[in-house]
Amino acid sequence: MWVSVARTILKNRIAILVLLAVVTAFMGFQSQRIEMSYQYAPLLPEDDPAFLDNEYFAKVFGNEGEVVVLGVQDSLFFGVGHVDRWRQLKQELEAIHGVSEVFSVLDAYDLQRNTALRKFELQKIFPDRHAQSDLDSLRQVFERLPVYEGLLYNKKTKAYLMAVFLVPEVLQSPERVQLIENIKAAGARYEKGNGTPLHYSGLPFIRVETAEMVKRELNMFILLTLGITALVIFLFFRSFKVVLFSMLIVGIAVVWALGSQALLGFKVTILTGMIPPLIIVIGIPNSVFMLNKYHQEFRKHGNRIKSLQRMIRKIGNATFLTNLTTASGFATFIFTSSRLLVEFGIVAAINIMVVFVLSLLLIPIIYSFLGDPQERHTKHLDRKWMTGFVDQLLQVSLYHRKGVYLVSALLLLAGGYGISRMHTTGYMLDDVPHDHALYADLMFFEDHFGGLMPLEIVIDTQTPRGVMQTGNMQKMDVLQQRLDSFPEFSKPLSFLEVVKFSKQAYYNGHPNFYDVPNARERNFILSYLQGDGQASMGLVNTFMDSTRQKARISLRMADIGTTRMGELETKVNGFIEEVFPKEDYDTMVTGASIVFFKGTNYLIRNLFLSLSLAIVLIASFMAWMFSSKRMVIVSLLPNLLPLITTAALMGYFNIPIKPSTILVFSIAFGISVDDTIHFLAKYRQELSETNWNIRAAVILATKETGLSMVYTSIILFFGFGVFSMSEFGGTLALGLLVAFTLFVALFANLILLPSLLLTLERMITNQSFKEPVMGIYEEGDETDVEDDWPLKSGTESERQ
Repeated sequence: MWVSVARTILKNRIAILVLLAVVTAFMGFQSQRIEMSYQYAPLLPEDDPAFLDNEYFAKVFGNEGEVVVLGVQDSLFFGVGHVDRWRQLKQELEAIHGVSEVFSVLDAYDLQRNTALRKFELQKIFPDRHAQSDLDSLRQVFERLPVYEGLLYNKKTKAYLMAVFLVPEVLQSPERVQLIENIKAAGARYEKGNGTPLHYSGLPFIRVETAEMVKRELNMFILLTLGITALVIFLFFRSFKVVLFSMLIVGIAVVWALGSQALLGFKVTILTGMIPPLIIVIGIPNSVFMLNKYHQEFRKHGNRIKSLQRMIRKIGNATFLTNLTTASGFATFIFTSSRLLVEFGIVAAINIMVVFVLSLLLIPIIYSFLGDPQERHTKHLDRKWMTGFVDQLLQVSLYHRKGVYLVSALLLLAGGYGISRMHTTGYMLDDVPHDHALYADLMFFEDHFGGLMPLEIVIDTQTPRGVMQTGNMQKMDVLQQRLDSFPEFSKPLSFLEVVKFSKQAYYNGHPNFYDVPNARERNFILSYLQGDGQASMGLVNTFMDSTRQKARISLRMADIGTTRMGELETKVNGFIEEVFPKEDYDTMVTGASIVFFKGTNYLIRNLFLSLSLAIVLIASFMAWMFSSKRMVIVSLLPNLLPLITTAALMGYFNIPIKPSTILVFSIAFGISVDDTIHFLAKYRQELSETNWNIRAAVILATKETGLSMVYTSIILFFGFGVFSMSEFGGTLALGLLVAFTLFVALFANLILLPSLLLTLERMITNQSFKEPVMGIYEEGDETDVEDDWPLKSGTESERQ
C-alpha cells in the first residue's frame, strides 16, 4: 500500500501542492468567521435532570444571569460628594447601549400607608438634590428598612452594591465585549473622582473577561509554541530549512484547525483555544521521525528520491498509527456527552490526523524539490552526546534490569499512596489566579454580600394561590431563616420580603414589624399591597408564577467548590423536606451553582470513563497491529507507569482532580504510546533481520528509534511546558503535568520496555508477533518510484 502512496505523492506533487494551497486558502477564509464563546458551555447533557430543572426554572421565572454587579467599600458613602458621584456613575451606566436598568441604594424606596385610599404609596428615599443634613436623616430612614440590608449594602462593612441589568440580545451578540468595556470605563471615571476602588463581578462579566483572557492566550501560545519548537528543531538538525518547512506544515495545520472549527460552528472556549498550540506540538514529531528516516536512508545510498520513497514506505504506516492512537485519546472525549469536551475532542482528533496527512504529503514533496542533503544536515545522526545518552539507557536495560524493576516497583508503591491522597474539587473561578482582579473582585462580593452564584429553590404548593396562604408563608419564612444561618449564602430573597416590608409600612415603618403577617393581618395588608398595583406587586410577581401556586426563594452563594457544595446540597434538601414534606409539596433546588456543581462531578466521572476507553481503544489498536495479546500487556505497562506517577504527583502536591487536570491522562497516554508503537514496530522488523535474535533486535531497535524518541520527547516536553505561562491554573497544571508524564514515559519506553522484552523473551515474542495481520515498517517491496520518475530535469541521482 505505502509503495503506491509514495509513488502517487511524488508523481503528482504539483497537483497536490495546488490542491493544498486552495484548501488552505479556503480554511483561512473560514477561520476569520470563528467566534469566541462568552457563555459557559453546559457541562451536563441536555437530558440530565439538573439541566432540565434549570431550563424549567428559566421558563417559569426567567433567566437571572444577565446582571453585572459593581461594589464599593466606602465609609463616607453618604457624604454629598460621594453620593453625587455614585449617582453620576448610575446615569453614565444607564446611557450605555446594552444596559436596560441600573438599581442601587439611591433607587431605594419606602412604602407609605395611605389610609384614605387603602393602599401603599411608593416614596423614593433619596431625592436628586440634597444637603448633607438631609442625607444624614435620609440615611437613618434607609437603614431602618431591613429589606435592603444584605442586598444593596452591608451595614457592618460599609459596602454598597449597584446592579446593572443587561439587554439579553446585546449580551448574546459580539457587542458584549464593548458593553463590558464601557461599563469598566464608567467605573474607572468613578474611581478616579471618588478615590475608592470599584469591584466588578456577575456571570456575564466573568464570562466576557475569561473569554478575552482565552483569546489573548490563544495568540500567545501559538507564537510561543512555534518559537520553542523551532528553536529545539534547529538545535537538533542545525538546518534553517528543516525549521522553516516544519513550521510551514504545522502553520498550515493551525489554519486548517481554525477553519474546521468555524465550519463545524464551534466557538473558541478555554479548551478549543488550546488546539492550535497542541497541533503544533503534536505535529512536529511527524516531521522529526520522517526527516530522521529520510536522512538515514540517504546515508545508505545517496539517492534523494529513493530515500523519500522509502521514508514513506518504511514509516508511513507507523506514523499513521501513532497519529491514530493520539487522535483516539482525544476522540474519547466525544463520549462524555458534555458539549465542551465533545467539541474539543472532535476538533482535536480530526486535526491531529490532518497534520499527519499534511506531513506525509508536504515533507516528501518539498524535499523532492530541494538539493541532496549535505553532510552537515545528517551530522545530527552521529551527535555523540545524543547517541551516547541512548547507549547509556540501553546499557541499563541490558545489564541492570533488576534495578529497573525495583525502581518501577517503588514508583508504583509511591504512586498508590499518592493516588490515595488525591481529591476532587471544582470552583467557578478555579483556574483564574488568586491575585487576578477577577478573582479578587469575586472574593469582595463573597465577603460583603455572601457571593454571586445563583441558587434557586422552587416550592410548588400544588394549590392555586397556595403560596399566599398564611401557613405556607410562615413555612417559607422558617426555611429562609435556616438558609440565612449558612455563611456561604447571601440573604434569601422571595416575595416574603415585599410582604414583610408591607407589614412594616402598615405599622408606620417600625422595624420590629418586619415579619410575616399572621392570619388576622394577612388580608388587610395584602389588600393594601394589591392596591398599590405597580412596583410592589411587580416585584412580588417575579417570585411567583401566574397562578400563585409556585414560589421561588433566591439566594446568592460563595464559590465554595464541589466538595462543600455536595455537603450543602444534602443539608438544604434535608431542611426543605422537613419544612415542606414531599407528600404535600413539590420542591426543586436549581440555579447556575447547582448546574455547575452537578456538571463538574458529571464531567470528572465521564473523563475517567474516557480515560478507560482510551486505554481499551489503544490496546485494541496495538493488539490488531502486533497480533499478540501478551505484547499488548507488556507495551501498556511502560505507558501506565507514567500516568500512575503523575497521579501520585497530584496527590503529593495537593493538585486536585478537576476537568482541566483530568485531561492530562487521556492526552499524555495517547501521545506516549506513540513511542511504544515506533519501538515495537522496529523491534519486530529487526527480529526478522536478525534471525529471531531478541537481544540483537532490542539493541538495534533502541539505537534506531531512540534518537527520534528523544528528539520528539524533548520537543513535546518544551512544547507542553509553554502552557505553564498560562493565566489559567488549569491550563498551567495541564501543561506541566503532561510535560512531566511524557518525560517519565520517555524513560519507561527506552528502559522498562526493552528490559521487559529481554527478560520475558520468547514468552511474549511469539510467532503471531513475528507474522502479524498487518505490516508497520515495510521492507519487502524495493520497486522505486524513480524507475519511471516523470521529471526530465533534475540531479543525476533523480535520473538514474
